[in-house]
Amino acid sequence: MHGTNPSVIAVAPDAAARTPAPRGPRGPYASTPARRAEIVRAALASFAEHGYERASLRDIAARANLTHAALLRHFASKDDLLLAALAQRDDDDEEMARRIMQSKVSAERVLSSVLADEFSHPDHQRNWLAITVAATNPEHPAHDFFIARRERMRVHFSSGQLTTAHDSEELTADDKVTMLMAMMDGLRIQALFDPSRETLPLLETFMRLITTDDDRRGTLDASSPSD
Repeated sequence: MHGTNPSVIAVAPDAAARTPAPRGPRGPYASTPARRAEIVRAALASFAEHGYERASLRDIAARANLTHAALLRHFASKDDLLLAALAQRDDDDEEMARRIMQSKVSAERVLSSVLADEFSHPDHQRNWLAITVAATNPEHPAHDFFIARRERMRVHFSSGQLTTAHDSEELTADDKVTMLMAMMDGLRIQALFDPSRETLPLLETFMRLITTDDDRRGTLDASSPSD
């Protein structure tokens, strides 16, 4: 998924209107949503190209046409930027999944279609996968993000949407979630080891084996694959 992966979290549109916006710096350094979005996009590009450890705030600032000092007025640290970039990546995947479903692609192909762009950029994929693996360390700044994302995905997939005629006490819907996430992570690694091998069709086969068409439509409508 860019994050086997996650759900769309809606915020009541009138909530922000009822809450006065906090006062912030004025002028060219004001942290407007548009400016922050530009910085997050720059961070996404830098992390994809260099990986988290090698990406620098100065590189991100240059990509966003800001000075290093100006960048720090918007985001206090690289850790903050990483979390914002991961959240944006999830949002992008969710939006892509919605567009793919609207184009009438068969349900079992939605996840593989979302992943296709990621798999076509192995260097970027390797860097994002490295972030995912590093985040298994509880001390990593993105650890809680990935745990929360996987839990949201598990809730969606385990809410009865993956139940099929083959369900039994030996293979629960929750088991299927674990298998799906493991397969997506594993296919990423296999694709990097052998780029000549077509791996995404295996994901489509797996989806057909564990779900019905209606299950896949309902589940993908509220989730994205990034991980």
